[in-house]
Amino acid sequence: MTGSRRTHIIGVGGYLPRRVVTNAELAERVDTSDQWIVERTGIRQRHLAADGERTSDLAAAAARQALEVAGVTIDDIDALVVATTTPDLIFPSTAAIVQSKLGGAGFPAWDIQAVCAGFVYGLAQLDAMMRAGMFRRVLLIGAETMSRILNWDDRATCVLFGDGAGAVVLEQRAEAGGVIGSVLHGDGAHRDLLKAQYGSDVPRDRPDFHTDAAGVAAIAMRGNEVFRVAVKSLGAVVGEVLAAHNLTESDVDWLVPHQANLRIINAIAKRLTLPEERVAITVGIHANTSAASVPLALAHLHQQGRLQRDQLLLLESFGAGFVWGANLVRWSLGE
Repeated sequence: MTGSRRTHIIGVGGYLPRRVVTNAELAERVDTSDQWIVERTGIRQRHLAADGERTSDLAAAAARQALEVAGVTIDDIDALVVATTTPDLIFPSTAAIVQSKLGGAGFPAWDIQAVCAGFVYGLAQLDAMMRAGMFRRVLLIGAETMSRILNWDDRATCVLFGDGAGAVVLEQRAEAGGVIGSVLHGDGAHRDLLKAQYGSDVPRDRPDFHTDAAGVAAIAMRGNEVFRVAVKSLGAVVGEVLAAHNLTESDVDWLVPHQANLRIINAIAKRLTLPEERVAITVGIHANTSAASVPLALAHLHQQGRLQRDQLLLLESFGAGFVWGANLVRWSLGE
């Protein structure tokens, strides 16, 4: 199965919870405003999971849509991977739960934890495994309920995140295109700039930290420092992945970035000299959905009919750790 065979995206889907929370609604709770949030992040609203709606529920809904687009069923899948930092349980994996909810059994299912870069990491991992002949058809999902690990009294972080899920069906095909290649990086020296601790690790003199049922404390972030490292790291990695495959900025048809902050997205688009109409931008309506943001942006473009077969897509993401990376993908759907 090696040689000229490539990993193609043959199906894509997304799911967003029904509840929409606007900046104006958040301003009723914390000292903020729609103008303050939009100017600094580009975010205008976010979707929040309902009570009892778990990460696996969002993931399963996005997966069903991706399977439908691909024209396959769960019985045609060889492996299932969920990228998430907000699992239903410590164990078993959210992927195992999603497998059951979709009616699948027998094939391997596991989670990837690379926070916001989870989908990009997962695509690189699965592409390598599929090229090695381990699997023919795989379901990759990015899903998050970030609202469950937010301190809703902290205006610096509660305005940034939302819930959602995106999914793709990957298939090995003996034809050109598909996933061209990936570059991944990490630097644990920055781990204290963005983190969510176990509740037992939070100092007793920090009552502002909220913990969820699993004992996870709310997200803490040093935003300005994260921003600077993210822009520098992503600017470098997009050039690196293009150079590794003898491509240039002019070859890219679409930038599909992690949807964390509009200023970061614009900085990377400028680095690639891409006009706004060639950049997937959903941060304004979805906020930062962590590992779900890239596949959700893909699903959004596909649903709008804006992607064309054989277009070159550059996917990139940056997350806590820090971890970051990029994928080059030749789009396989459409005429």
